[in-house]
Amino acid sequence: MADRFHLWQGLGRAVETCVAAHRDCLRSPSPSGTLPETICPEPGRQSDSEPLGRRAERKKAAHALVHELLTQGHSRRAIARHLGWGLNTVLRYASAACWQDTFRENPPRSSRLDPYKPYLEHRFAEGCTSVTDLHRELLADNAPVTYQMVRAHIASLRTAPACAPPRPPTVRQVTGWLTRHPTALTEEDRAGLKEVLARCPELDVAAGHVRDFGEILGNRLGATLPAWIDAVDASQLPGLTGFALHLLRDLDAVTAGLTLDWSSGSIEGAVNRIKKLKRQLYGRAGFELLRKMILLQ
Repeated sequence: MADRFHLWQGLGRAVETCVAAHRDCLRSPSPSGTLPETICPEPGRQSDSEPLGRRAERKKAAHALVHELLTQGHSRRAIARHLGWGLNTVLRYASAACWQDTFRENPPRSSRLDPYKPYLEHRFAEGCTSVTDLHRELLADNAPVTYQMVRAHIASLRTAPACAPPRPPTVRQVTGWLTRHPTALTEEDRAGLKEVLARCPELDVAAGHVRDFGEILGNRLGATLPAWIDAVDASQLPGLTGFALHLLRDLDAVTAGLTLDWSSGSIEGAVNRIKKLKRQLYGRAGFELLRKMILLQ
């Protein structure tokens, strides 16, 4: 008999794979209907946002040198050996359409204020712009933040453009929307899920499959499982199709787990208890000691 918890857990991983394959649907389309195109400035002309300094000059010269050697017919490995550079460095310059693309943006550093930034942005949008009041509210919630952290973030909110588009939902966030019970979603979550499903028909079909499997699991409708597997197989969705076809390898056990009131949860609990004891030994004890510890507990 298959364990219902692990069946739903496996479905969640399959849904995450499906959402990741359609991550482009999570972003709202631009007003013109096309994505912005990166345009390199003309040679000899300086863009307002073009990098300056010695580092920029070195990158510009290196990019020109690599592309000149490529036009002469040299391979990338030969260029790396000739210049004494690493192969990854040459590949980075070779794959860049213009030398400005070789600049890497440093990822933002994590801060203790990160979990509280949505709250500050919400309060700032409501009209509360006092750093002292906002810092006092966070301290009342036992937040480990300082006044300087709050002041710096509020200053960035004041200088941010008012028409900045909202951040698109993440793959994990949309996966949670699809796999959680509809009554557990907030109004904001329902609105976000509705927008994503309206932009992506494939994820809309996947949401229907997830709801159908939830009804099979919750109402013990294991007899309808083969029809669900055929429907998922016909949709050919990444992740979900593989999960559905994998159920055919142990169809009797899965059908029993989705039909009968019995559960293998107690067995899974015993297995987890044995694994916990085994990890506590750090691999330094033999089977006899492990057996005695299991019997004694």
